[in-house]
Amino acid sequence: MTRFAAARRLFAVVMAAAVGWSLSTATFAQDAAKPDAPKPRTALRVCQDPNNLPFSSTGGEGFENQIAEVFGKALGLPVSYYSFPQRMAFIRNTLRYKLPGADYPCDIVISVPVGFDQVSVTKPYYRSTYALVYPRGRGLDGVTSSEDFLRLGPEKLNQLRIGIYDRSPASDWLSRHGLVERGVPYAMLNADPQQYPGEIIEKDLAAGKLDVAIVWGPIAGYFAQRVKSPQLVVVPMKSEPGIRLDYQMAMGVRYGEREWKQQVESLIESRMPEIQAILKSYGVPLVDESYSAAQP
Repeated sequence: MTRFAAARRLFAVVMAAAVGWSLSTATFAQDAAKPDAPKPRTALRVCQDPNNLPFSSTGGEGFENQIAEVFGKALGLPVSYYSFPQRMAFIRNTLRYKLPGADYPCDIVISVPVGFDQVSVTKPYYRSTYALVYPRGRGLDGVTSSEDFLRLGPEKLNQLRIGIYDRSPASDWLSRHGLVERGVPYAMLNADPQQYPGEIIEKDLAAGKLDVAIVWGPIAGYFAQRVKSPQLVVVPMKSEPGIRLDYQMAMGVRYGEREWKQQVESLIESRMPEIQAILKSYGVPLVDESYSAAQP
């Protein structure tokens, strides 16, 4: 799988199944041909999903909202948001949306995977990975890695109900290890605007309908923090050859806006300590390159 294909897949299954984004396989590099002349900025205008915690919300509770506020303060600009559900051609209807004679409604997407080709991608600002989440005190205590989990053996594993988003890397991982029959698939896309990605943890895992969930790390960490009883354990998983579970995340701007991209990258670099503190406060499992594996 090529780097671009992997990033498009992440956008489809990490950010759609687990986060609510949709995918078009088209490439948009042609935007770089002749961009509009830049206008003076009067606000930091952010493209966001209105109901996509821990990433963003109309109430400003997401970590993307908090990072945007840090950037707005650094730029001396107010922050404004243009909201659109990420499950519905998000980039086309936000960052690339422009009526004749009108301006774009927003100028930056705070989270896109490195290699995603619908936008001009900045340098990364964090790396996370898929994670196992399980309730403490229900027979899985002591599992601190995916290897520990697999060492539980067939007798134990074949009793488990493992919640995943269908067609995600978690599906591939279950298939690799002969656990497809133990999977409880959740729909990648849901037309209900009130549905949110953490329901698999906050409702079903906490209630005992599932024994384990395997989801994208930021979702795992944030919603595990929100559940007070039972206590939930988050175990970051390492990628395996042919199954990529870890991804670097960056920001996205329109093709052709080179100076704006450079300014955003400068903000990422100068405000990294604040960004890292925000991510950690949301429980995001931050991992290093040791969680990667050579991909064919």
